[in-house]
Amino acid sequence: MPFAPPLIRHLPVGALVFAAMTLAAPAAVLEVAVRHVFHGDALLPDSLRYENAAHETLSVERLSYLLTGFALEREDGTWVELSESIAWMDAARRRTTARFADVPEGKYRALRFHLGPDALANSADPAQWPAGHPLNPNLNGLHWTWQTGYIFLALEGHFRAAAAGEPGGYSYHFARTPNRTRISLAAPLDLTHDAAVLLDFDLAALLNAPRPLSFARDGDATHSREGDPIAAALAANLPGAFRVRQVVSAAPAISRPSPVQPLYLPEKFTPFRFTMSATFPVPDLPRDNPLIEERVALGKKLFHETALSRDDSISCASCHQAGAAFSDPRPASMGVRGQVGVRNAMPLFNLAWKTNFFWDGRAPSLRAQALMPIQDHTEMDETLDRVTAKLAKKEDYPALFRAAFGAEEITAEKIGLALENFLLTLTAYDAKFDRAMRGKATLSAAEQRGFELFMTEYEPRTGQRGADCFHCHGGALFSDHQFHNNGLPGTDEGRSAITHRDADRGKFATPSLRNIARTAPYMHDGRFATLEEVIAHYTTGVQRSATLDPNLAKHPDGGVPLTAEEQAALVAFLKTLSDE
Repeated sequence: MPFAPPLIRHLPVGALVFAAMTLAAPAAVLEVAVRHVFHGDALLPDSLRYENAAHETLSVERLSYLLTGFALEREDGTWVELSESIAWMDAARRRTTARFADVPEGKYRALRFHLGPDALANSADPAQWPAGHPLNPNLNGLHWTWQTGYIFLALEGHFRAAAAGEPGGYSYHFARTPNRTRISLAAPLDLTHDAAVLLDFDLAALLNAPRPLSFARDGDATHSREGDPIAAALAANLPGAFRVRQVVSAAPAISRPSPVQPLYLPEKFTPFRFTMSATFPVPDLPRDNPLIEERVALGKKLFHETALSRDDSISCASCHQAGAAFSDPRPASMGVRGQVGVRNAMPLFNLAWKTNFFWDGRAPSLRAQALMPIQDHTEMDETLDRVTAKLAKKEDYPALFRAAFGAEEITAEKIGLALENFLLTLTAYDAKFDRAMRGKATLSAAEQRGFELFMTEYEPRTGQRGADCFHCHGGALFSDHQFHNNGLPGTDEGRSAITHRDADRGKFATPSLRNIARTAPYMHDGRFATLEEVIAHYTTGVQRSATLDPNLAKHPDGGVPLTAEEQAALVAFLKTLSDE
């Protein structure tokens, strides 16, 4: 059944920017901090050094989960439920602490919480949550499908059953409301003042007791379908995997962030109505750079301005063409003096949901990203000082900067802010697929079959035939905005050149599949000219390596063995994701 949601919604950007951020004075603050361990020792992510009960060597490369429904037991045996107590924890992102204010004062003897949201939250519209809320899918990356709720726990990594050969991958995704698991722990807490409880989450216990799991014997993947024995084993092992390590009598004082002040806001301005799909999660728009019509207009003009390049020959639009969904139809873009780059220009839309930019994520913000090509010697090869001087000499720019920033002064910072404003307005959300979800269009039999394959795991253990695309390209945005090694041969180090971590070798940003029919060629180096070539790669061309994504490494050599008919259906579905 289609969702039939409204087509679009408009965010109250002005309210987000100008509202003061205040926190009520708490009666008491409870801090819950989790340490991720293996047999009691601190977990080292991406390290193929741990051993399960089946003597398989394994690594943990993703550990991400939702804790909800926190409650405290008084000494008289009654329980105090902590309202709105939801925490998203993620080992790789070092997100390990949750704080709950306004806890009733008193002395308690036990702590209780659940792994996974309750039935109501799990079935609710995931697009409702504010940008920073633990249940916002763009924040936690744990809501990949369209109607089946959250992943409660994602545990992924590599394993090796024998000493030789490249390791295989495992992907345990614990989900479904019947699997929501309660954990109760004795914890003497004195909350007549602030306090903290420090927990250990032991992955060895999760995998080994009381129901030992073997990747080779039991399977290397689960999506927790009804009756799956792997999900049942995880549910049985979870209560014993959490332990109280320490109770601290006082937690650090809760911080009160200062209100974010907009940068260079003119006295008179026109708010820009940010438009997006009603199914999209709420983005974290920059509060110091509010979207206003005057700044967006300036950013659009700068995007097409050839004076940003050394010889006035190219602009941003030269490599990000509107007709190609703001991507480059060439495998690699061409800079001044005919210099050819080494990577394909990424498309520019739905950028409000990203936090790292470029294929390797080297830019931490959109405003920083916008200035980098200007200074790159193989692209525009210009200096920011020369750019500001050239713009100041043009007749129209001083007035445009005054309208956008309240003063005629042209600076590199303001150029970045204006380009960021314009780029944030580029959204894609009304393809044939979206209309079909609203009941306003009908997918063909091939397109519907492709959608089913896209959203289904390939799992021979349970007889499932799918293409397993949704782990990296799931959700309304069709991207997890993370970095993955997808088995492409080549010498480009990708993300590791920025992080200097061997575990990131060959990893690149996941592009959105929206507008995919318009953004050929494909991959970071534009090596594939057609969608058929892309699907063929994931069917027979995936090369194993130590950093191959676990969701690909769990499959047979080469990739997911799709038939010619299934590959054609996938391509048909992908073509429904482009806006008209």
